[in-house]
Amino acid sequence: MTTLTHAPVLARFGYAVSDPTRARILLALAEAPAYPAELAETLGVSRQSMSNHLTCLRGCGMVVGVPDGRRTRYGLSDARLGHAIRDLLGVVLAVDPACCTPEGECVA
Repeated sequence: MTTLTHAPVLARFGYAVSDPTRARILLALAEAPAYPAELAETLGVSRQSMSNHLTCLRGCGMVVGVPDGRRTRYGLSDARLGHAIRDLLGVVLAVDPACCTPEGECVA
């Protein structure tokens, strides 16, 4: 396990939220911990897809899984991530439509 700070943390966070499904998972987990099956149903994705996204988020250090009997409950790895996510929701961006798609992908 490696501990990251500063720019590498921002890069990991950026990668984690670069996928809309992962961003929605982080938003949901900012509200409360949840089980993968519940998240999959709430977000309308397959359980396999949810598993893959949670594996990615866990690898990026964004979420942790806590065993609960035969299941695993997921939550944010640090409460400050929840605060950061909620703070980012209040940010208003002026974007150049010629540069980025509505989904945030750069076209330049």
